[in-house]
Amino acid sequence: MDIIIQSLGFTASESLDNFTREKLNSLNYDKIIRANVTFFTGPGSNPDNNYCEIRLEVPGNDPFVKRNSPYFETAVTECVDILSESLKRTRSKQAGRRQADPDAIHDAILQMDDQDPDLEDVVK
Repeated sequence: MDIIIQSLGFTASESLDNFTREKLNSLNYDKIIRANVTFFTGPGSNPDNNYCEIRLEVPGNDPFVKRNSPYFETAVTECVDILSESLKRTRSKQAGRRQADPDAIHDAILQMDDQDPDLEDVVK
């Protein structure tokens, strides 16, 4: 996975970069192509808000999360937790689509009395 980290308006420390890379590498999803991470601070009236945006580039829709916190590390952790849950839901939906309905297979076999049923056609 390729990780691009940008910090707008300041220079991010190396420890923040390493922390972010470690958290993103903990995501267990093979189809992640790239992670775009952007750090920026809140408006001048409230400088304690530090924002983290993460967009994962995956086939299909790209999950995007934006969180704020007094510390960048906390915002990164919250973003990664939300992305992890989102990826788990995506995986479970995809697994559900791949499974065939056993009743439909059984009915198709019974309808094809003398013929050899092609199970690939039945599953589709």
